[in-house]
Amino acid sequence: MGRALDLAPTPPEEPDRARLADLLARRDDLVGMIQAEKNRASTARDPWIARGIARVLRVLERHLAALGAEIDGLVAACEPLADEARRLRSAPGVGPLVSATLVARLPELGRLDRRRIAALAGLAPHACDSGLSRGSRHVWGGRAEVRRALYLAAFVASRCDPRFRAFRHRLQAAGKPLKVAITACARKLLTILDAMTRTGQDYRRPAP
Repeated sequence: MGRALDLAPTPPEEPDRARLADLLARRDDLVGMIQAEKNRASTARDPWIARGIARVLRVLERHLAALGAEIDGLVAACEPLADEARRLRSAPGVGPLVSATLVARLPELGRLDRRRIAALAGLAPHACDSGLSRGSRHVWGGRAEVRRALYLAAFVASRCDPRFRAFRHRLQAAGKPLKVAITACARKLLTILDAMTRTGQDYRRPAP
């Protein structure tokens, strides 16, 4: 069946990359718990309950800080991951957390064409058709954590980098809503990061 369908073998899982993905998943859990406790704190009327929530928050925030240090240490200790993360951070809007997310959750970066990598990252527009009806195209599917990370990176890049700022303003001037413009910036950023990873080159800022 593999020969008939021309399937490509899946590369074996890298232990360091897999552990980084586990640490990031745990970080997502802690961030969610902290936000939930903060929401409860905002509605707590009983002082005893409020004090208990504050204690829980302090514990969770200490765990979050320790987890951040563990993530940084793991990336720094593994030379391939460190090189990849450093290269990604040379692009505008990509900080330590976004680079770690891409390294752990998008190992296909640099190995696929731009359409397939956009689909994996959840940034490819898909049809919403039914029968003879033709709906508008929407971005959906893919890996939600990667899409969120790239969206935040693109939002920052569209404010601080001339290339992305001009691209965003051009889309908005054409009548595109802000969210659509930022999503397009995220897809453009992903295409650039994919090419950087494939060629082993850092981000090159356009000449002024």
